[in-house]
Amino acid sequence: MNTPNSITRREALSRLSFGALLACGLWPGALRADNERGGRKFRFIVINDTHCLSPECVPYLRGVVAEMKKLRPAFCLHAGDLTNEAQLHYMEAVRDTFGKLGVPTYTVPGNHDYVSNTDRRTYDATFPNLLNYYFTWNGWQFIALDTTDGQRYRDTRIQPATLAWLDDHLPCLNPRQPTVAFTHFPLGEGVPMRPLNADDLLTRFRDFNLQAVYCGHHHGLTEHRFQQADVTTNRCCALKRANHDGTKEKGFFLCTAGAGRVQRQFVEHQPA
Repeated sequence: MNTPNSITRREALSRLSFGALLACGLWPGALRADNERGGRKFRFIVINDTHCLSPECVPYLRGVVAEMKKLRPAFCLHAGDLTNEAQLHYMEAVRDTFGKLGVPTYTVPGNHDYVSNTDRRTYDATFPNLLNYYFTWNGWQFIALDTTDGQRYRDTRIQPATLAWLDDHLPCLNPRQPTVAFTHFPLGEGVPMRPLNADDLLTRFRDFNLQAVYCGHHHGLTEHRFQQADVTTNRCCALKRANHDGTKEKGFFLCTAGAGRVQRQFVEHQPA
């Protein structure tokens, strides 16, 4: 039985109009395709909490990107808190620095990317249309989700706009294809500073082939499970911010996707 937030691919084909299917980037043949194992193997990077806040942070991040480039990823996911105070020149510095990676960088905002509780203008100007969205790569689906609640850092709630976006767009996706989501706020059960309504987001994926959820905000390595998916946070990769778990290492995840599964390894950045 399907709940209001669960729709099968067959139901999508029967319920959505031809125009709606095209708006989702779909057509009947694509809806019926079975790509549950994904395409050929590829690698991607996940980084979080770079907190660019001073001139010294920029060469530090250039070194991080230079190290990433040697690993030849297909793309990079940035799980928010690109800056520390949402200053435009540091937001642009992060954009320009990751632009040197030579492959796409996909971002979501963090609470530190707000000028005020209701003002996200520097992020929106620098990273337009990178809020709630999805893209596909080699048979995999990647979903970026905004989990911020203004500048609040604890006792937060994922905003109705994000949950409504999921309700509108999940029917456009294939629940059998391997899927990855990334957010700023941690979604793993029991992780510090988890949004109060995190389960409202996760349960929307209960019928999906969700393989991994990458999160930031909590500067520390945590790993939990939601069905078959690894739900993780990682250490930060910031010059002037510390890890919440007391560890000293800074770095990012190098992830390898293939045969419908994704594996990750932590890459420590040690600046010269």
